[in-house]
Amino acid sequence: MTEPESRTLDARGATIAYDVRAAAGAGDEPALLLIGSPMDASGFVTLASHFTDRTVVTYDPRGVSRSKRTDGATRSTPGEHADDVRRIVEVLGGRPVDVFASSGGAVNALALVAGHGHLVRTLVAHEPPAAPVLADHRAVLAACEDIHATYLREGMGPAMAKFIAVAGRRGPFPDDTSGEPAPDPAAFGLPTEDDGSRDDPLLGQNMLSCTGFRPDTDALRAAPTRVVLAAGKESADEFPARAAAAIAASLGSELAVFPSHHGGFLGGEFGQHGAPDEFARALREVLLAGE
Repeated sequence: MTEPESRTLDARGATIAYDVRAAAGAGDEPALLLIGSPMDASGFVTLASHFTDRTVVTYDPRGVSRSKRTDGATRSTPGEHADDVRRIVEVLGGRPVDVFASSGGAVNALALVAGHGHLVRTLVAHEPPAAPVLADHRAVLAACEDIHATYLREGMGPAMAKFIAVAGRRGPFPDDTSGEPAPDPAAFGLPTEDDGSRDDPLLGQNMLSCTGFRPDTDALRAAPTRVVLAAGKESADEFPARAAAAIAASLGSELAVFPSHHGGFLGGEFGQHGAPDEFARALREVLLAGE
């Protein structure tokens, strides 16, 4: 695999940065897109290194890292992100690609397949945090809205502490989840002082637009794409894993259980570790099963 070649393309309201790792002798294998949100391309360095036999493409979602917004907006919708990925696939030649999508990227990829399924051969959507598919969605969304409001009111530390508590919570959310005592940011090594910034894409954008997205299951069933919902073995009963299971059930398919947790593919990116070797093997097996 060559060193990643960084490219940009103009989208509606943003300039999107993406990277292409070309593989010598890739043959007829479709390109593999690795996408997250709000995580940028740097989060997939380890996972990409396990797929040297095919071209791998990563990107920075609009408003994150190198992908600058040109419209002055501060929030992005799954539909906008999906359209950005569509543009990348079309620039690559328009041939159907395989997609591994993580977290908010999985939400965006479900929107992509619902609208442009002809561009995706296989989608592996790993732990999409789509609350509306859950029976306890009102409590989940209320907790997400509280995190967002806390961020606007108090800054990153208090909001991220609440996010960590919510993200790791197992089982259905009680109705009063958003009213529970706030965790101490210092207990998570987070700042307790507000620096005044309000440009965090997770707390400022994804907490509402991503978690509030309801996948179009009719469109997903009708798409030519093979859609595989996945969740980490260690993530069982956490909100994004429960959402993945619910979407899989709505599509009449089995949930694919991957090694490790929500970030199981990470190999030290952002100081976080999963089980990247085992994760990559599981992903390869799922992709090969669709050939």
